[in-house]
Amino acid sequence: MCNDEHAQHAMDRRGLLVTGAAAALTLGTVSFAYAAPNEGAPANSEPSEVVRGTLPPGSPDFVYLPVEIPKGVREIHVAYTYERPVVPPGTQGNALDVGIFDERGTGLGGKGFRGWSGGARTEFFIRADEATPGYIPGPVRAGTWYIALGPYTVSPQGLAYEVTITLRYGAPGKTPKPVYPPERAKGRGRAWYRGDCHLHSWYSDGKRTPAEIAALARAAGLDFINTSEHNTHSAHAHWADQAGDDLLILTGEEVTTRNGHVIALGTDPGTFVDWRYRARDNRFGHYAREIRRAGGLVVPAHPHATCIGCNWKFGFGEADAVEVWNGPFTPDDEVSLQSWDNTLVASVRSGKRWTPAMGNSDAHRDPDPIGTPQTVVLADDLTREAILEGIRAGRSYVAESKAVSLSFSAAGGRGRHAGIGERLHVDPDDPVTVRLEVAGAPGCSVRFVTDQGVLHTAALPASGAGTVEWGTTAQYAAYVRAEVRRPPAVPVLPGALAAFTNPVFLGD
Repeated sequence: MCNDEHAQHAMDRRGLLVTGAAAALTLGTVSFAYAAPNEGAPANSEPSEVVRGTLPPGSPDFVYLPVEIPKGVREIHVAYTYERPVVPPGTQGNALDVGIFDERGTGLGGKGFRGWSGGARTEFFIRADEATPGYIPGPVRAGTWYIALGPYTVSPQGLAYEVTITLRYGAPGKTPKPVYPPERAKGRGRAWYRGDCHLHSWYSDGKRTPAEIAALARAAGLDFINTSEHNTHSAHAHWADQAGDDLLILTGEEVTTRNGHVIALGTDPGTFVDWRYRARDNRFGHYAREIRRAGGLVVPAHPHATCIGCNWKFGFGEADAVEVWNGPFTPDDEVSLQSWDNTLVASVRSGKRWTPAMGNSDAHRDPDPIGTPQTVVLADDLTREAILEGIRAGRSYVAESKAVSLSFSAAGGRGRHAGIGERLHVDPDDPVTVRLEVAGAPGCSVRFVTDQGVLHTAALPASGAGTVEWGTTAQYAAYVRAEVRRPPAVPVLPGALAAFTNPVFLGD
């Protein structure tokens, strides 16, 4: 059966339903002719329904296709296609995401979420014992399910789509109890631990398996990683086998909205964070608090990235940290770094909490390097709680690889001392010595950055290992942070980062 006219009529009415967040459109309901094989359907039947329609430019962020699921269904399978017409240069073409909600509904933050693959897959299935990566296994209960279509971009010609829903009947099978990674690894007590908290596997739009990622993380010298699939927590139950005494695996999500992405870092396993809102909907604060209630950190990702929907629009008032270095260093990262430095100046002026910085690889597939960059955290042990506390406190620096290591501190009178993310309590005119020890950065130079800007530079020895000291006062520099830079490609511009630290604050 084809529901082309019914779906198109629904689009023509343009029946926008405001859900309290981004506007949504609900199409006409898809029904199947037979309830089950023992109620009139042929034995071993796999009934399918096809829905076609066209979404016009300016369509809402989400279009829901209700599907009536009868009793006795073992598996639901969904496939979709859409047209990609040629468009003029500079004009957005068609891109259509897909996911699904079960009979518990599409309410924001509700329990109905059953999976999302964005634009990474053209089909998926769900049954009790298994599901396509990105989707949550579990019974296919009777009731109204909702296929979620997300028109990410729509061409001037409109977005013509076709969705095929197939049901398979039979015994439902048993849903396995999820097993999650442990919250503790062996560790070295209070020490510096290296991690990469922004990674993608085949459970969203990445191409690597968890096993491949874990192997590459170990090779990159990492002590911890964080799973961060786009808009789904489906990977959480597939990482336990990759954890070990030498690798702590945290669970999270990259909450991918139309106004920017945020890493839910180290949330309780099984936590789903909704993403269906824009900055104008005033919902982000609620979900930031949900992340923290689940034990995680709120980390805006690549805030100045130029991809559609990537640029951060929610402000940083709810951020526990911010990702200022994403993958190999680019001009986008330079803008993010300078923008973050401006927030440090504002924090000094207002006396309010400052937001630490971190860096992650955002690796998706070969040849994306895992651990480039990596955040190096001073933590009491290699546990979820200790690592998150170190990141939240800003006791960290970012390095391009395991080859680069830093030690950064400030010392004042009467034996006072402070490290990265800490405050050196001194009088405004007390002499302060800032000291940076570097290893693994051949050909690089050091810059000391303050609330006045760059106040001291020095070249490192050819070996890339050396110590740089600088004298100042709290009156002259309210904070000091260090950057290790490669030679500039353009003389008037700074070179790419090899490493940088969070600040040491000076004064009371």
